[in-house]
Amino acid sequence: MTHPSPSRRLRRALTAVAASVAVVGTGAFAVPAASAGATGPVDAGIFVDAVDGLAEDFAMGVDVSTVLSLEESGVVFRDAAGTPSDLFEVLADHGVNSVRVRVWNDPYDAEGRGYGGGTVDVDRAVRIGERATAAGLDVLVDFHYSDFWADPARQLVPKAWAQLSDADTVAALHDFTADALQRFADAGVDVRMVQIGNETNNAIAGHTRPGRQIDAQFAALVSAGSAAVREVLPDALVAVHFTNPETQGRYATYAAGLDAFGVDYDVFASSYYPYWHGSIDNLTAVLSQIATAYGKQVIVAETSWAHTLEDGDGYPNVIGAGGITGHYPASVQGQAWELRDVIAAVAAVGEAGIGVYYWEPAWLPVGPASEIETNRLLWEQFGSGWATSAASDYDPLHVGQYYGGSAWDNQSLFAWDGTPLESLRTFSYVRTGAVAPREIVSVEQVSLVVVDGDPVALPETIEVGYNDGTLEHHALTWSDAVAWIRGAGTYSIPGRTGSGLTVTATVRVDAPNLVENSGFESADMSAWTLTGPAARQETADGFAGDYAVTFWSGSAYQASASQTIAGVPAGTYVLQATTQGTNSPATDVRTLRATTSAGTWSAPLELTVWNDFRTATVPGIVVGDDGVVEISAEFSLSAGAWGVLDEVRLVDAATAGGEQADTTALERALAAAASVDRDRYTAASLAALDDAVAVGEVVVAGSKATTADVKSATKLVEKAIHRLKKVKA
Repeated sequence: MTHPSPSRRLRRALTAVAASVAVVGTGAFAVPAASAGATGPVDAGIFVDAVDGLAEDFAMGVDVSTVLSLEESGVVFRDAAGTPSDLFEVLADHGVNSVRVRVWNDPYDAEGRGYGGGTVDVDRAVRIGERATAAGLDVLVDFHYSDFWADPARQLVPKAWAQLSDADTVAALHDFTADALQRFADAGVDVRMVQIGNETNNAIAGHTRPGRQIDAQFAALVSAGSAAVREVLPDALVAVHFTNPETQGRYATYAAGLDAFGVDYDVFASSYYPYWHGSIDNLTAVLSQIATAYGKQVIVAETSWAHTLEDGDGYPNVIGAGGITGHYPASVQGQAWELRDVIAAVAAVGEAGIGVYYWEPAWLPVGPASEIETNRLLWEQFGSGWATSAASDYDPLHVGQYYGGSAWDNQSLFAWDGTPLESLRTFSYVRTGAVAPREIVSVEQVSLVVVDGDPVALPETIEVGYNDGTLEHHALTWSDAVAWIRGAGTYSIPGRTGSGLTVTATVRVDAPNLVENSGFESADMSAWTLTGPAARQETADGFAGDYAVTFWSGSAYQASASQTIAGVPAGTYVLQATTQGTNSPATDVRTLRATTSAGTWSAPLELTVWNDFRTATVPGIVVGDDGVVEISAEFSLSAGAWGVLDEVRLVDAATAGGEQADTTALERALAAAASVDRDRYTAASLAALDDAVAVGEVVVAGSKATTADVKSATKLVEKAIHRLKKVKA
């Protein structure tokens, strides 16, 4: 997407139809037939196009590694009718044929307290495997070779291997793998595939590689795991697992390195999350390259999508409104589209494409968000959250004080009462196709950013998506409240389409910003000086727009972004910058700084958890007659710390918002409007009231609203209340 100038950016993305978007008059329409499978499309509640040519044994898989901890915490799984049922039977009934289960070496502290995330040691993994096999599902065993989570940002060595030499670590990995797989075999678990490491982009079992290149020790560790599989379960497939398929050349480099060292494996596995990992077409392309060049089979070992942006248990979700993309709506239909597309992408590789696994579709809340204190007790006792406090000793950098619940509940394929969502049936529907009555599933979210003084031009049409995959553009009429915007602030402007949809546009008015290329949207970075690993990057992890400055290193490092601004009128200013990031403990130094001839001012920048954007503010910056301001964001970070810097702003303190008029009377009138019993009055008179309320709320939000504005808006609201007409009996 090409942006207008940074001062006036219109951000429009699909969002699921929710309470904020009222759907009026949407009945059932005739629908086109979905791509026909062997039996033709089935009648359903969602649309799913069939995927042609799917092998009978194509892995329709799920990772449900938290299941034991969830059940121990009181979570009840149900069948489609709402009757309590065994999770694995429900999965099998919905077309799932394979279960992935992670294995940690020793996920317990010295007192025997579990680390959480299901606390999946070998014994618990075998129990999950037994239940899957009993339900007719085969198993993918996912060895992390760590005592807790392993991913690109962390591959911590198991406690028992911490002091071993490289050679002894290779032997320990072999023996651990062989012993664990023998326990699976002795229990009669039907093991289809064994994964040697989890998202091993940078490391495995505590061994970190230099860059993307596969080195001898990495190859030896993977080969040791592979040899153990061949010895114990010779019929099982051996998989290696990486992520970030969107990075050009990454997978080709990994595969070439594995080949150069003669590593024995069958399957190249990738994670694929649409909000991080690029396009579906690219996924097929990079997997096809591996299959063709090296004769390997390929799978997607992890994928998912959100059915809601709400949080179910009081612990923040990984993916919220700020992290979702326009690929699919956050809805059950959106989940079905995403899962179907990933299955199709792997199938498009040909015979080498053998499966897809949805990650943790059953990681449900152990209790509602309103009962978070009770939830915390359950997470701690049974390990049903992502981490317990016990894990902090093993992984203080990533866990620290942020242990807690499920950050994935809104991406489940189950309702929070344990009943399967229809998106779970996508595993079945991709073989037949499914059709449903046509209905709206998404409406564009309109969000406009302008500089104070520029015109506010809202779009004349809005894109409306339907569950059959079609799009329509509906004409819009916006409230006159937009004319009441005064000064910097965030405003909500209601609108209505000719088809009866009510929508709301968010208008952010910013004070004039003196920072050049403040959001890093321009490729011309000449105004900025970046140091360390800090780099401008196209990313979905930014606060606004398509670009931001990102930084990461596997060792302790320093990074900065700085700019010298000249010609600033003498006066008092405010500096702001927005950051997000992970793995940065309190001992790290993160500073937003402004320096002028009159002095230096600063404030701390924050990197807390992923997708938690924090805006630092440095007020009271005095600029003298020389008009020069040096601004900088400076980071001194621990190994593995990752961050994003975006939207750096230097604004005149006066234009950012002066003393606002007294809105007490207006707020009182708005409260009276909110208390109106809407069932008693006619639709026309309520519409007039809503128009007046929209004006009043905009005036309250305005940083430069005048006394005259407030008086006029108050009269509008009071008059609309007075003119309400009762419904005739």
